[in-house]
Amino acid sequence: MTRIAFLTASCMLRDHPDARKDYWEYELEIAALQPACAAIGLSLEPVIWDAADFDPSVFDAVVIGTCWDYMEKPEAFMAMLERCSRETRLLNPLETVRWNSRKTYLKDLAARGAPMIPTVWADAANADTIKAAFDTLGADDVVVKPVLGAGAWRQARLRRDDALPTADKLPPSDCMIQPFLPAVAEEGEYAFLFFNRDFSHCARKIPAKGDYRVQSEYGGHEEVHTPSADELALARSVLDCIEGDVLYARVDMLRGLDGKLALIEIELIEPYLYPEQGPQIGEVFARGLKALV
Repeated sequence: MTRIAFLTASCMLRDHPDARKDYWEYELEIAALQPACAAIGLSLEPVIWDAADFDPSVFDAVVIGTCWDYMEKPEAFMAMLERCSRETRLLNPLETVRWNSRKTYLKDLAARGAPMIPTVWADAANADTIKAAFDTLGADDVVVKPVLGAGAWRQARLRRDDALPTADKLPPSDCMIQPFLPAVAEEGEYAFLFFNRDFSHCARKIPAKGDYRVQSEYGGHEEVHTPSADELALARSVLDCIEGDVLYARVDMLRGLDGKLALIEIELIEPYLYPEQGPQIGEVFARGLKALV
């Protein structure tokens, strides 16, 4: 049987002392993927990405899974991926991960024609850069995000007259600033899941009342969304901007002030795959993985 390492983080294990509130998402994901992989001769084996005894050379491929603490130790994470890329097949590929790890990749996608949310890029999240962004965007309500980050980590929503949060609540270095779009609270976000470029399913991510963050650790929840032909074509057009092998891609979109969907981000490193909203996810994932391995 072909051995595939599925990388996760120690904080995703329910019995770990530092287990995240959303550890159960890892359990749902691996439970959906493993049986379908086994059915076609692929042994999908969970591995802690920074475990001292992890040896990528004993696997036929390594899949970057729920490594949801990587932004806290990015140098170690990248060094581990470089080793995996040298010693076996890494999915998604190292060059894709490097490009996708910093949200500046959105500049490239904008240049390739992807529908984008207006964005100001800054070297630091401080009073001067945020004030300037309010003026540049013509907005009184913005969201400040780290260029290197995931899962709303050190992300902040700010109104023009708000006092700045403490530094540990803001991006630690360079950042992106976007207008707050009311649709995120009223309608939610849409996550389109593709495996080896085949569409699997779409989840609508809905924040808790009074919040705008859609992640489950902040009270968000998901439901199945059946996209229209136009919505799916738009999401696929974003994926078509990416070159090379792509085992998985999650295209996250949000309705802008013009009523059209725009790209929030495309997740090519360690996205949650929303297995509860995709009953066929295991088969589509396994088929894509086998084709690439």
